[in-house]
Amino acid sequence: MHSLTKTALSFNGIGRRCVALNRFSETRIICRGLTCTAEHENELYDVIISGGGMVGTAMACYINATPTTTFNLSVYHFGWSINQFHASSLLLTGLDPNLEGKKILLLEAGNKKVMDKVPDAYSTRVSSISPGSATLLSGVGAWDHIMNMRCKPYQKMQVWDACSDALITFDKENLQDEMAYIVENNIIVAALTKQLENLSDQVRVQYKSKVVKYTWPKSHQVADAIPWVQVTLANGQTLQTKLLIGADGPNSMVRREAGIPTVKWNYDQSAVVAVLHLSELSDTESSLVWSTSHRHAEELLQLDEESFVDSINTAFWSNENHSELVETAGSLFRTALSVLMPSAGSARQLPPSVAGIGPKSRIMFPLGMGHASEYIRHRVALIGDAAHRVHPLAGQGANLGFGDVACLTQLLSQAAFNGKDLGAMQHLLEYETERQRHNLPMMAAIDLMKRLYSTNAAPMVVLRTFGLQATNTLPAMKAQIMAFASK
Repeated sequence: MHSLTKTALSFNGIGRRCVALNRFSETRIICRGLTCTAEHENELYDVIISGGGMVGTAMACYINATPTTTFNLSVYHFGWSINQFHASSLLLTGLDPNLEGKKILLLEAGNKKVMDKVPDAYSTRVSSISPGSATLLSGVGAWDHIMNMRCKPYQKMQVWDACSDALITFDKENLQDEMAYIVENNIIVAALTKQLENLSDQVRVQYKSKVVKYTWPKSHQVADAIPWVQVTLANGQTLQTKLLIGADGPNSMVRREAGIPTVKWNYDQSAVVAVLHLSELSDTESSLVWSTSHRHAEELLQLDEESFVDSINTAFWSNENHSELVETAGSLFRTALSVLMPSAGSARQLPPSVAGIGPKSRIMFPLGMGHASEYIRHRVALIGDAAHRVHPLAGQGANLGFGDVACLTQLLSQAAFNGKDLGAMQHLLEYETERQRHNLPMMAAIDLMKRLYSTNAAPMVVLRTFGLQATNTLPAMKAQIMAFASK
């Protein structure tokens, strides 16, 4: 049995560092696919989902699932990669009776994600899946596949400042059960793809289907007006849909062609990701995410394995950014807090030592943030990275997307129950309002934390040191944080 841990080194050179250790298990899975052919030319669909990644495929599965209880998602972010969702129990009882009989099509430009056998080599791209997202995946029957492949929960998170001794720890005393699960992205997609086999009568899937044009519905007052969204594929096939869901990633063609403005900016950073072998742990495989400057990221990619490993260990253990002023101020504040709350606080968890890296596992990608000013247009809705892109420091990208899936599906089900047009603006506006109320505060918090921990200016370091220490030593404050997470 193979196992994988994750070490998330979200590192801005001078900012906060965070370690999360987790393990994976492995088994075997066989995936067979569904393909939609040209026989469906000009066919009218109730929903077409453009994009077959994690979020798009989850949407295709979940839109056919019937939850027995209301799915309530909430989230809290603190530090680099702490996240928690709370959800009511969710059981799959079959097709949603409100959406039963609706014609759904999933379009994916790439190949079908077949996984006859879990690869021995671990993927560099992993996600921190919250319990709420796990519940959603369980609701469509995919979570069992994931658990039988490679997945491991983690129960503890410690975050510390690279410029001081300040830290904060969340564990099972504060977070009931698991905080989250580390899962490779390709395993999530493979598990969801397998579940589509069970929905062959309800969901059609067309792979290798590149969209070249969207034609938007025009006013009903216009002669020969097209009432539906038309989707033209590279092979010349034309499809029609009452509702187009854009799940086609941060460079979304759906968003761009619909003319939806996007507020976005690039950070002066790239993420270097790699698979690590740790020294101390019995489960030695670990996933690294190192956020740093573009130049430093390129230098890290050029290093030989030994030098790269040395750089990681130095980043974990170095105190070069500590200053006497910050140390003195932090020590005095910590002493004062210990007098007020002698039993509070937590012991420091020493970081692991890295012994090596996986073969050909180092890659880098630029970091940025983006947010669509609108999630919807008439007969169009955006989900996942097509609607919002965040810095990976919080591990929230996939979870925000799965939250979109749950929210939009619930509103579409209600619309169908009320006999409404699925592409009408009324319930789509409800989706936009609800998700923006959730996503915008999360994105703002992530951006603030990124900027707060990107400086070694002494006043800012002292401020964040006091904040971390106070939060870590005051149970009431932690309780408020957890209460916010459960809303």
